[in-house]
Amino acid sequence: VYTPEMFINGIYGMFTDWDYAFSYLAITEIISVNAEKGSSPGDPGGDKELFDNLTFTSTAGSLEAMWKRWYKTIGRAEQAIEYTESYGLTNDTYKNRLIGEAKFLRALCYFYLVRGWGDIPVQNEDLTMRAPKEDIYALIEQDLQDAINVLPEKSEYDSRDLGRATKGAAQALLAKVFLYQSKWQQAYDYATTVIGSGQYDLESDYALIWRASADNGVESIFEIQGRGESIAHGVQQYCQTQGARGDTGWGWGFNTPSENLLNTFNAEGDEIRRDATIIFRNSTLWDGRVVGATENAMYNYKAYSSANAGSDDTDKNIRILRLGEIYLIQAEAANELGNTGQALSALNKVRNRVKLANVTINDQAQLRQKIWDERRLELAFEHDRWADLIRTGQGEDAMKKAGKNFVKGKHDLFPIPNKQILEFPTITQNPQW
Repeated sequence: VYTPEMFINGIYGMFTDWDYAFSYLAITEIISVNAEKGSSPGDPGGDKELFDNLTFTSTAGSLEAMWKRWYKTIGRAEQAIEYTESYGLTNDTYKNRLIGEAKFLRALCYFYLVRGWGDIPVQNEDLTMRAPKEDIYALIEQDLQDAINVLPEKSEYDSRDLGRATKGAAQALLAKVFLYQSKWQQAYDYATTVIGSGQYDLESDYALIWRASADNGVESIFEIQGRGESIAHGVQQYCQTQGARGDTGWGWGFNTPSENLLNTFNAEGDEIRRDATIIFRNSTLWDGRVVGATENAMYNYKAYSSANAGSDDTDKNIRILRLGEIYLIQAEAANELGNTGQALSALNKVRNRVKLANVTINDQAQLRQKIWDERRLELAFEHDRWADLIRTGQGEDAMKKAGKNFVKGKHDLFPIPNKQILEFPTITQNPQW
């Protein structure tokens, strides 16, 4: 017989499949000016070249894969909640915790969907019509509030439950959800709560954040667990698709850092984050691996696994939420609220870790831009760059400077996948698609 916990574990399992190793890269980083398609010129990676060039359409497989993945995960969460509620568990604390975990994961998927597509169908209500994005955000906020009320703090879990959704994870995601809606006071309050919870701290060495030794570490708020006692099924091929390509390489070489990103690191004098984010051709990695004359000049260091570099399955946990970003959410919200001192304090906390000078700007508009720029350098290749460009209204300018034809009012949202519209013709398409 299946226990409720097995059902809940099955939701987490949805985050470790192939879609996150390839399609996810296309719609988060390759599409942005942080990354190029990479690999060989003759290998488009399915539709990866189309995302790189901003020429994808509603039939793009990467969009369809992630749309389907997130809705299926939501469906699994709903089944798990129903099963857990009706199973007859007598320990209410345990039962409520399991339901809280499912609600957190459901909220995370709806957040990815709403920020990518805007108005979207609600899974258990009506798949034939799109609900207004405000309604979706309200559902997300409710799920996260419910989760906050019942989930333990990170330090309260048994070691065997390490990596499960926590109260802090729900608070951190809620801060981010409020940030995306420009609800500055709420974003500020939740970020401040997480920072002040005593559950998290900044990893002293930025480069350590993505190593196996820092999995679920001091800075980690939520991450996808790609690691067991024995490597059985990590996040399938996440490291392989992004590994260095060529005779001295260990992977396919997709999702490579752009010259644009490298120049931005260099212009800021940000060597620490640059060298923790980018693997350079003809260099030696932290574990002694020699990167020789690879096909591409640069690769994503944050996707590197020392133990399982080019394996199909690896020990790589994918960081979803960490304290560094929460400081930047606090900084951005504080600046919008006119609290310059607090904004500078949070911003400089992140900068000081990587030995960069304090920012002393007092002008709100200039400080806003500085915080946005800091997000880019701090969070490069953590799958938020495209969403950030859209959220902050920088998409058109950034893409056009990179020679890509961003159409305002069109590229602000992804097209609803064509297959979804064929199945439910009542679903309207996004503008200009």
